[in-house]
Amino acid sequence: MQVHHIGDKNSILNTFIAELRDEKIQKDPMRFRRNIERIGEILSYEMSQFLDYQEKEITTPLGTKTMQLAKADMLVCSILRAGLPLHSGILNYFDHTGSAFISAYRHYNPDGTFEIRVEYFASPSMENKILILADPMLATGQSLVSTYKALLSHGQPKELHVFSVIGSKSGIAFTEENLPENTHLWIATIDEVLNDHGYIMPGLGDAGDLAFGEKL
Repeated sequence: MQVHHIGDKNSILNTFIAELRDEKIQKDPMRFRRNIERIGEILSYEMSQFLDYQEKEITTPLGTKTMQLAKADMLVCSILRAGLPLHSGILNYFDHTGSAFISAYRHYNPDGTFEIRVEYFASPSMENKILILADPMLATGQSLVSTYKALLSHGQPKELHVFSVIGSKSGIAFTEENLPENTHLWIATIDEVLNDHGYIMPGLGDAGDLAFGEKL
């Protein structure tokens, strides 16, 4: 797996990440969602440099201009519900891309362990398409891997690209072991550890709750 750690270099991206983490600023759900959306836009721009391009002649009011335009049959799938703002940011840049949605959540057992359950999936065919899997928090990596395996019932993608806002080193290692070798991970920032409950530290909290409110 090729890891593209975009936050490894100083840029305006750091401001959006800082605001997502800040416990005072993140109390504004609209700003929280918008910052995730902005990060989705930045990751999309970075990924766009790896697409195939072809020449196309554009007619303007005063003449013609030959330009290089992206040539890609793409599909973005977000993991509900935290993935929705990231999904929107991706579509802001790849606006001709198809959309899929899948639910994946942790079901906790009495002994404190958990398993990933996938219960909802809506998607067009993924056969031979460039698939972007959008999940803001790459913690253990288990939900990401379970989601990818469930998606294969709708076809074999040509390429797999994972978009995340924050990931843990152990989660990235797990996905690297369990996703196709040619997978690309586009990630804004990487934290060192997980706590005993499998949450990224220092992370930012529960992205779904911060974006859309606490769930039952």
